[in-house]
Amino acid sequence: MSAREMTQMMQMDDTHPFGTVLFDQLEWRHAQGQGAGAWDAQAWYGGDSDRVWAKSEGTRVGGGLTSASAELLWDRAVSEWWSVQVGGRNDFGTGPSRTWAALGIEGVAPYRFDTEATVYVGEGGRTAARVKVEYDLYLTQRWVLQPKAELNVYGKSDPTRRIASGLSDLELGARLRYEFRRECAPYVGLNWSRLSGSPADLALVLGVRFWF
Repeated sequence: MSAREMTQMMQMDDTHPFGTVLFDQLEWRHAQGQGAGAWDAQAWYGGDSDRVWAKSEGTRVGGGLTSASAELLWDRAVSEWWSVQVGGRNDFGTGPSRTWAALGIEGVAPYRFDTEATVYVGEGGRTAARVKVEYDLYLTQRWVLQPKAELNVYGKSDPTRRIASGLSDLELGARLRYEFRRECAPYVGLNWSRLSGSPADLALVLGVRFWF
């Protein structure tokens, strides 16, 4: 058997496409006597250098979406640990939908912090930026503590979507999960969030993280 035939049989060629779907958060939040569902998910398909990414996050209260977004991005590796992403984002839920062009970077910062930083340009001269940072701290082989932070900044206020100019919202959380398998892990945690001009919310969260 030739080396090429062996590579094809074992799918070890760097150009062979593959993909993953990850629900980093699929959870129920409870704060101030009110419950809400929330998700943070992403999927990608491609090779080592070029991939297509889909990302979505949002919250659902009382049977209706309060805020949600979906992104479709082309991802190009620029180093061993970092890639550049370009594409589009759509915001939906409460208020009118908004569409944005997106340009960002994603990768692993020093000390293995998973980091995303993206800037957005929308209709009518709207601008925005989002930064997300998270870290997996393995307490044991199965218990994992995941601190996470996300902030969103907007160039213009958008009252119909409860968005203020400047630092519009900030979210900090910590989730402790137990990995029965690497692909599936229930978790419990706390999530602190604040919208500009509104009091902060501290929520207890219960959820599951899984990928395939």
